[in-house]
Amino acid sequence: MVDPDDIVDIVDDRDEPPTAAGPRWKIMVVDDEPAVHDGTRFALADYTLNGQGLEIVSAYSAEEGRAMLRAHPDTAVILLDVIMETDTAGLDLVDFIRTELRNETVRIILRTGQPGQAPERRIIVDYDINDYKAKTELTADKLFTSLTAALRSWQQLERMLETRRGLEIIVDAASTLYDFKSIQRLAEGVLVQLASLLKVDCDGILVFHDGGRAQPVAVLAAAGCYTHHVGANGVTTLDPDLRQVVEAAFRARTHQFVPPWSVLYIRTASDREVVVVLQVARPLSATDRTLVELFTSKLSIAFDNVILYEQLQEANSRLEDRVNQRTRELTSANRRLASQWARLQRANSFKSEILGTVAHDLRNPLSVIIGRAEILERMVTDPALNPEAAKAQIKHIHNAADRVADMVESLIADAMTDALDITIRRDLADLATVVREVAEANQPLAAKKEQTIALTVTPGAPVVCDVDRIREAVDNLVSNAVKYSAIGGRIELTYDHAPEGARIRVKDSGPGMTPEDLRRLYGRFRRLSAKPTGGETSIGLGLSIVKRIVDLHGGVIEADSAGEGHGTTFTVVLPLRPPEPEAEAAAPPTQG
Repeated sequence: MVDPDDIVDIVDDRDEPPTAAGPRWKIMVVDDEPAVHDGTRFALADYTLNGQGLEIVSAYSAEEGRAMLRAHPDTAVILLDVIMETDTAGLDLVDFIRTELRNETVRIILRTGQPGQAPERRIIVDYDINDYKAKTELTADKLFTSLTAALRSWQQLERMLETRRGLEIIVDAASTLYDFKSIQRLAEGVLVQLASLLKVDCDGILVFHDGGRAQPVAVLAAAGCYTHHVGANGVTTLDPDLRQVVEAAFRARTHQFVPPWSVLYIRTASDREVVVVLQVARPLSATDRTLVELFTSKLSIAFDNVILYEQLQEANSRLEDRVNQRTRELTSANRRLASQWARLQRANSFKSEILGTVAHDLRNPLSVIIGRAEILERMVTDPALNPEAAKAQIKHIHNAADRVADMVESLIADAMTDALDITIRRDLADLATVVREVAEANQPLAAKKEQTIALTVTPGAPVVCDVDRIREAVDNLVSNAVKYSAIGGRIELTYDHAPEGARIRVKDSGPGMTPEDLRRLYGRFRRLSAKPTGGETSIGLGLSIVKRIVDLHGGVIEADSAGEGHGTTFTVVLPLRPPEPEAEAAAPPTQG
């Protein structure tokens, strides 16, 4: 058992005074002798340094010391015994601290009751300890001296580490100083660096004010007990006393040094405002204030640079948006010009086709009209006028004029149907009635050729459609059937409902169609191999008109023929509701 007199000199037997409130130096005693712990606590009961008392943590073995050091990483000084559970337990603990925990700042004072077993020089060099004392020489005064030197050394090392950390933050932030995230990092480094250079433990906060932003006041950086305010918008979330200081700084717009607050107000070149608040235990000297002002003034330049960079980025973004918008407008204009050019080409082609057709197809009926009119003229001047012969000539003229009228009507209808801006009305209609009306309208034409129109109508749901257009399409199909069916033939007109919509079927008894006819069935001015059976004319527009009307309603049209001599069946299927028109319809053509 070690005699307590070998450890410390007992000066008096007073009770341990209570430790003052506030921060305290944390030291750890690692020794397997309880008397050493008691004697150390007694000797250091009234110890203070820089107004701070001690917090003593005890461990009674090296193994327990390992656990305690993990739990108390902020320990400043360790009073460590060498021989505990093993002869080298204390030295092993030193190696654990420096190697495994990588704690290079904690100060280690090695105490041993058997100094001969561990040569002092080798221990200090090999094991990175800071002092080596025999328990017999570590009196209360010497313990006070050794501990004070160790605490000051620890404090200096901590300041160096803080300085290093602050510089690392500043350097790291400065290399990527392009946005407010990087300026926050830089401001944090400045606060850490200031605390280190001023050799104080301070709580600080940096508040930025920008009147041009939606949230003009923002906490960019904080240190100490104010770190939870980082990123806050506005001052309402700040602690009441801190909020009062910040608001007063923005109102006064000047530096204020009133303990415990050191407040710096900075207006940047871009008229932004920065307030730095430091809560420092001791008053700042004139040199300290100059140092703080220097750091914050440089920080204000960084703020302006970041703001200018952001403004440049925003300007570039706006310019890119304008370029993209202009590009889209030009692209759209080019598409419209290309569409108009295509329409002009189609119109020109259509004009050429019309001229060719008019020149070819109108020549015959006009020749008939002219020739019959000349004959009629001679007959009128002949005294022996035969009325029946005159009537025959008039009939020929009338028939030829009818053919001309039919051709002109077909050309006009095709021109209207071919307009790209054509729209359809949307009325609720009973197509069964429309089909009956078309059948009745074509009965006289069929009767002239002794043909029969067999009508089969199955009523169904009303259809949303353009009634006049659908009537025109059905009439074209039925009149074509009359035109190409044989004399005395049969035409079947059927209306019913299929799952996909309303269905109209027209079957003639004409000559049928070849595969070549089916391929070019719906082209304009396309004459098929079959010829009208009653001498009627055809310019090849009827089916193209029907196809256009059906397409506009979102329907389908199909033609089926078993071959020449077996007639043709046309089937039209219309949805109960046509599709909505495109969002952008072409402007209607100008009528001249």
